[in-house]
Order: sequence, then structure tokens, then C-alpha cells
Amino acid sequence: MSTLAAPSPLAARSAWLDQPVDLLTVAGAHGWLWEREGVGFAGRGVAARIAVPGGITAAAGAVERALGAIESDDPVGAPGSGPLAVGALPFDRGAPLELLVPSLVVGRTASGRCWLTTIGADHDARAVLASLEPEGSRDPDGFTLSSPLPHAEWMSLVESAVRAIQAGRFDKVVVAREVLATANRALHVPTVLRRLRSLYPACTVVGAPVAGGQFVAASPEVLVSRAGSSVVSHPLAGTIPRSGDPHADQALADGLLASPKDRAEHDWVVRDVVDGLQPWCSSLDVPETPSIVSLRNVSHLGTLVTGTLVVDAPSALGLAAVLHPTAAVGGTPREAALAWLAAHERLERGPYAAPVGWVDARGDGEWVVGIRSAVIDGPRARMFAGVGVVEGSDPAAELAETQFKLQALLAAVVRP
Repeated sequence: MSTLAAPSPLAARSAWLDQPVDLLTVAGAHGWLWEREGVGFAGRGVAARIAVPGGITAAAGAVERALGAIESDDPVGAPGSGPLAVGALPFDRGAPLELLVPSLVVGRTASGRCWLTTIGADHDARAVLASLEPEGSRDPDGFTLSSPLPHAEWMSLVESAVRAIQAGRFDKVVVAREVLATANRALHVPTVLRRLRSLYPACTVVGAPVAGGQFVAASPEVLVSRAGSSVVSHPLAGTIPRSGDPHADQALADGLLASPKDRAEHDWVVRDVVDGLQPWCSSLDVPETPSIVSLRNVSHLGTLVTGTLVVDAPSALGLAAVLHPTAAVGGTPREAALAWLAAHERLERGPYAAPVGWVDARGDGEWVVGIRSAVIDGPRARMFAGVGVVEGSDPAAELAETQFKLQALLAAVVRP
């Protein structure tokens, strides 16, 4: 069961623009941004809200009906042009959720050409774009950092997870923690996004309105991408810090590839993805060994899974519902790990580690995993990081891993 809040009927109109447009300017402080390596789109305004009280498993059908009811004139035909629904979904699979259909979307292709889609707007959209200017900011210059759950208590939580693993309840569970940054005045979301874009150009930089503020992320992990009959997933698991020294980093990467613990953890995640996609694919290509995915501050093990979908395969959102949460952010076996987290983690994850992305009326779209992320509300930023706990995990080492993962957001948010 879902509800659609929108004037009826709606019509979408798309057209190429004559000039390039800065997507961050379009998104502003409260809009939607989706950008990777200069390609993506930004949206503002709300043509429709698609409320889905039944959680992620009911979302694909609700969105398909809502987008199918919008008349579309789309000579552009680029990924994301025409009517689309966007959302940063909750981690809890059963939690109510809402996706938005932006009333104005500007996209940019790999060649740098830009396009515009408007839905249900009577105003001159090009005039609106021409009037947009980068929002000025007065950056905070005072910050305090705190851990709502003290280090000792969080490490005790990891110890409890290890005991549950030793008792045979599950093989792995991902335990997350939160760090709160409080500034002396409101954080400027476009500035934070601009820094993330500069610091992590190979990641998907996302800005999305959510309950409790604006969700921002620089995600390195594609949960699922669908374009016609092609499907891609790029699961990551297994992490080491980077030193900045090429020789030292190569040695660390070689050690990560050779680590039985990290390889086993990574294999569980790949297995989840393959098991989820296999029923919907006529062919699926899974490399035998992972590769190293290097970011500014850490390196991960990654496996690029590609496949060809059958004719009646779900939309990108439907496939995201099948895969979420993988062992990379929840644990394995899935239900046992999630039950333990619900009882013990003491953290409301919200959109952290959940699917964030978009889907269009054709069912195409892309959803990344909402890691390397924060929720910004005025002067406060809730930042998150998680670690995979397995038998033999050391609580102090796991705490250290969350600390270097948190550097991704700290580098963009905290600038005294």
C-alpha cells in the first residue's frame, strides 16, 4: 500500500540546454544531488511525494505506478532525464519510506552537455535556472566532537558480537558507531558537498533531503545499477588505511589481498550479491578474485559483478530491495545479524548504509550504499562508520578502523 501526493495529471518535459550548469548550484542546500566524476544530475522542488508505509519491498511497485502516470516528452533520452524518483531510504527494511519526484532536474552527461526536465511547473524553468546563484556561506570556525556511545561501551558491544559469533548465532555482523560534530553556526551543505566532490572524485557524491536534515555522502559502493538489460553491482568489503607512500600502500594492499579474514568477509558479500541477482539474470560475470579499490584515505577489496537481466527483471529499485542489506553493512546470515543489531547496536541508523539513489519510468537507475555519510541539521552533523565483526575481531582494532573511515566526512565537515 502506498500513497501519492501530487496534483493530477502530471506532465514531464525534457530538453537540452545551451549552456553548462553547475549541479551544486541547482541542488542548493535542500535539493537533490547525484554526481560522479562530473556526470549526474541535481533536482529541486517536489512534483510528487510517494509514501510507502510497507518498507522497501513495496517501494518498486509504488514508484512504477507513480512514474507511469506521468506523461513524458523526453527527446533527450539521457540516464535520469524524464520523470524519476529519488530517495535516501532507511536502513530498516520494514520502516516507512518516502521517495520524491523533483519538479526541476538538471543533468550533465560525460561530454559536459546539460539537459533540463520539468514536471508540473507553469513557470519558465530556464528563467529560474538563470536566476540561480551559488549560495553564500559563512563557514563555522568552532567545532566540538563527541561520541554518543563512549569508546569503552562501543568496544564492549564488539566483544558481545564476537561472543554471539562464537555461540554460532551468525558468522559476521556489521557494528556501526556515530560521531557528532557540533559547530558554532549552521553548516553550509553546498560547501560540504563541494569538498566531498573535490576530495573523492571517483565516489558518488549525494545530497538528499531526509527526516532530520540533509543527508550527504561520498559513497564508493554501487549496490546496483540497471540500464536496460544490463546490471552492475560493485560490492566492497575488507578495508585498510592508506599511508600516502606508494611503496607502503602497495605492501598494505598486498597484505589485504592475502588476508584470510578479509577475503572471507569479502566473499560473503559477493555471495549475497550473486544470490540476489542470479534469479533475474540470463548471465552473470563474477571475477574469481577481488581487486583493490583505492580512495583518498582507505583501500577496499572490491568485485565488479556484471550481468544481463531477463525480460521480466525488477527495476533498479526492485533489485536494490532484493540486495539490501548485503553482508557488507548488515552481516551474514542476514536475518540473524539484523536481529542482533536491532537488539544491541543502540543506534538509529536512518539512511546510513541504506540504498540511496534514483529510478526512472523505464526502471533504469542506480542505487549506492549510503556509507561515508552524515546527516546535517543546522550546526549539527551526525557522522557514521561501521566495521565487520567476525570471530577473532579485536575491539580496539575495530574502533581504530571506524576512526580512519570517519576521516572521509570529518575532512569535509570540520574546517576550523
